[in-house]
Amino acid sequence: MLSTKVEELLNAQVEKEGYSSLLYLSMASWAETKGFPGISQWLYAQADEEKNHMLEFVHYINDRGGKALISGLKKPQDNYQGIKQLFNDVMSHEQFISASINDIVGLCIEERDYTTQNWLQAFVAEQIEEEASVQAILDRLNLIGDNNMYMFDRDILSMRSASTDSAE
Repeated sequence: MLSTKVEELLNAQVEKEGYSSLLYLSMASWAETKGFPGISQWLYAQADEEKNHMLEFVHYINDRGGKALISGLKKPQDNYQGIKQLFNDVMSHEQFISASINDIVGLCIEERDYTTQNWLQAFVAEQIEEEASVQAILDRLNLIGDNNMYMFDRDILSMRSASTDSAE
């Protein structure tokens, strides 16, 4: 059984994961219309992953005797100055999600909800991987500067599969 406080934070995370999915979907659409099919595919995959995270939270809340709430989501940004700004925004958002997950873990420790704390460890590990993956992208973008985007766009999907393979 979830405490009221833990259930509230988990439901807030449902909203954040849903927004993450919409944000990455919006970013993917922008990249696709700017002629970056590789970057858009990477972002579409991220959007699907975030939607799945949202569903995991929904199921967990309901399975533990709570009631998952699905709220309206704000409209995400849909225009960017360039690829580097977009990925800087991705990093900021992933850091925001990491902090949110850590807040829930902290509350679980206070509430002595070791079941939820244990369940959240997969998300803690996921956020470490997500931030490292985005940092690797930012590092590459810094190396290439504003040129050679064709090759970066072509190669970004291999960066996604490489980070996924190393986590398995």
